[in-house]
Amino acid sequence: MLTHAINLTFHGIGSPQVPLEAGEEQVWTSQEIFESVLESARDEPRVRITFDDGNRSDFDIALPALVERGLTADIFVVAGKIGEAGYLSQEQIRELARAGMRIGSHGMEHRSWRQLDAAALEREVGSARSRIEDVIGGPVVAAACPFGAYDGRVLRCLREHGYEAVFSSDGGLARRDAWFQPRTTIRADEDGRTVARLRVARPHLPSELLRRLKIAIKSRR
Repeated sequence: MLTHAINLTFHGIGSPQVPLEAGEEQVWTSQEIFESVLESARDEPRVRITFDDGNRSDFDIALPALVERGLTADIFVVAGKIGEAGYLSQEQIRELARAGMRIGSHGMEHRSWRQLDAAALEREVGSARSRIEDVIGGPVVAAACPFGAYDGRVLRCLREHGYEAVFSSDGGLARRDAWFQPRTTIRADEDGRTVARLRVARPHLPSELLRRLKIAIKSRR
């Protein structure tokens, strides 16, 4: 029985259609790297694929590659960017959902939730979710924290809104059935070897314990 998952995060794939934000080029991968990771993931049932931001490449490049290999993914959409140049349209989001992809929330404006006051956080966690639900015509049950940033207040807000799973960017392994799901970001210089490295990871190693301690500290501050 599988108890742990390897959650991988992609952002954009191929040639960007709009100018990238500062530092974003570090997590924008080539199609070759993306498909290399998918090939490694196809025979590893612990791997789960996720995408942040709702870039157009999720539909143009990722969807056919996933379908070809019989894989699914979580697509975390920035609600305020739906329909903008370089981002997913409403119909593309619906097509992704019809193809078996789970559509989740990445907030309203792609900003760190830790720095927000109560009203702004509510807009990012609650209003964004409602907008995405209107698009797909169904519930949004998962969220991914922008920039991987969170604290105890953010996590409490997500719990109060009834999210069934929340994804971060802490790296390492995750318990498959846990509410909080750490992920490993695939960077521009990585490939399928990342999956091979995580495949042999063990949750009891000292580095894993240190990672879990850091997560616990961030969750309580």
